Amino acid sequence: MVRSLESYAQDRWHAGARDAIELRNAVNGDVVALASSSGLDFAAMLEHGRRVGGPALRKLTFHQRALMLKALAQFLDERKSQFYTLSTATGATRPDSRGDIDGGLATLFVYASKGRRELPNDTVYVEGAAEIVSRGGSFIGQHVCVPLEGVAVQINAYNFPCWGMLEKLAPCLLAGVPAIVKPASSTAYLTEAVFRAMVESGILPPGAVQLVCGGLGDLFDHLTCQDVVAFTGSAGTALKLRSHPRVLAQSVRFTAETDSLNCSVLGPDAGPGTPEFELYVKEVVREMTAKAGQKCTAIRRAIVPERHLAAVIETLCARLAAVRVGNPALAEVDMGALASLEQRAQVRARVAELAAAGEIVYGSPEHVDLLDADAARGAFLSPILIHCRDRDADSAVHRVEAFGPVSTVIGYGDVAEAVTIANLGQGSLAASVVTGDDQIARTIALGIAPWHGRVLVLNRDCAKESTGHGVPLPHLVHGGPGRAGGGEEMGGVRGVLHYMQRTALQGSPTTLTRICNRWMPGAATSATPVHPFRRFFEELNVGDTTHTATHTVTIDDIERFAKLTGDEFYAHMDEEAARANPFFDGRVAHGYFVVSRAAGLFVDPAPGPVLANYGLENLRFTKPVYPGDTIGVRFTCKQKTAREGEGHGEVRWDTEIRNQNGETVAAYDVLTMVARRPLGSDPH
Repeated sequence: MVRSLESYAQDRWHAGARDAIELRNAVNGDVVALASSSGLDFAAMLEHGRRVGGPALRKLTFHQRALMLKALAQFLDERKSQFYTLSTATGATRPDSRGDIDGGLATLFVYASKGRRELPNDTVYVEGAAEIVSRGGSFIGQHVCVPLEGVAVQINAYNFPCWGMLEKLAPCLLAGVPAIVKPASSTAYLTEAVFRAMVESGILPPGAVQLVCGGLGDLFDHLTCQDVVAFTGSAGTALKLRSHPRVLAQSVRFTAETDSLNCSVLGPDAGPGTPEFELYVKEVVREMTAKAGQKCTAIRRAIVPERHLAAVIETLCARLAAVRVGNPALAEVDMGALASLEQRAQVRARVAELAAAGEIVYGSPEHVDLLDADAARGAFLSPILIHCRDRDADSAVHRVEAFGPVSTVIGYGDVAEAVTIANLGQGSLAASVVTGDDQIARTIALGIAPWHGRVLVLNRDCAKESTGHGVPLPHLVHGGPGRAGGGEEMGGVRGVLHYMQRTALQGSPTTLTRICNRWMPGAATSATPVHPFRRFFEELNVGDTTHTATHTVTIDDIERFAKLTGDEFYAHMDEEAARANPFFDGRVAHGYFVVSRAAGLFVDPAPGPVLANYGLENLRFTKPVYPGDTIGVRFTCKQKTAREGEGHGEVRWDTEIRNQNGETVAAYDVLTMVARRPLGSDPH
């Protein structure tokens, strides 16, 4: 019996009562499910996210949200076998499904990790350093980011029903913003299955996520300036949604990933017989056949030197002839079906346009040999390679995207022309440059960068570990200019900040310290009789400060440090040469000696709550230290980051080394791991 997909609205499952559309198996044409969003109150869904989901998420710190993502990823990972079974109906082979399902889970894991490593255990993100905007330092500015108080409406494409949802949800939920997920209907049955497991887990708070299987009705009519729209799909649909009167009137944040005529450029040095030539052919074939070419990052234009054109075409045709097309459930099948018969019809129409600008050198739009599949029922298509001789700016090759197993080959004369051709696509998500010559790599990569969201530079040195041309990574931005939509997704913490409001705070250093939970330059400090290294994490307060004893630097210090380290730079060892240096008046102490001696002034050597010094950041030497100068340290607790579920936290110390005149000679942050107070111990 064909089941009806359900939407998840206001923490309840909802079955559409009418106007259901049939979702068909891409392999055999059977009806998999019915989908309808009739009866949903979209205004109420938005309000539920704002009033229930948002407050629940914003109560959690970044670290707590990160642990939530990790738990969710682990829960889904234990159940992914059922998703793989269902994924076959979308036309996906086992490797295709791995990219969609495991790729989505990996994105959750990466954001869970980044949330704990790169964000504070707080509800506010302090961005960058404080800006000292007044002469006396009593009035400063600081940028902070806080979660938007709306809902993220996430509209996803059919080609990655799992990854497409999770790559948007990960940064959104980490930011503390609830989401309404709208999958593309043709493969929504897989998205709904993954979403059901998310709800079943009970990990996410009420209102954090909602699901729409079917149309979005009048949802856009109820958006506000606190809401966000993240869209993946066609440029035409993106333009229609981006131009919605409510989006324009409310200045709703809108990010889009749309059509993309991605390219791969073969360097003139990478001829037949070179490792780079082999890498290039492998990448083009893989990008043509993975997900049956239904990847927003797939190579649509293979741009190759004229002198290697015949060899590239011949080799590509030979490799494509070895690709086995058919039932994606079979291990021996290399390429499955397109998502639907409608999609196949669209691809055939686009192939006809492209063929008018050249000739088909491999494959047929109408015929394909299949393994254990029926060409009349399934949405199968042969890989198709087109040699486009017309490479002018108005050629179809630079305008038409066939979203399937289709690529075009275009010749170029010199490197400058290769860059020009690559950029004629008017903006894309991904490009690649395959060359063994680093100067050629620089020329092409920087020449095409303004028109491409991501550029892979591939050669024999990185090939073994490279993720390849088309794989978006949660660490890096995914998006592109122009026809690619002009948006960005993921990109590590950048993706989180997209769902947050950046606000410039202005005020006194002490007030901003209290607001931001980070000590600001010029803020009040509090001297404590107990050495900071003798205090547990809970006992430390932001602003706690120690002024150390002092040390007078001698020539003997400098020479012993030089002998110990081998650093005999002339400015430390030769008085005459040092005086000739425009920055010094004579021999100076090593900067690293100054830092090392400072550590000896502020460190308490006995075992205690401080477990480890794990680094220093932002070190600057601001004034030379000469023999006879006396240095001391101002050591201030700058920021505390608790580690959820662990017996220690991270403490950042603002460290300033001063000379006998009160002048700063070095400044930096010291990073330490500090133990929490044992349960039941006396805090005093």
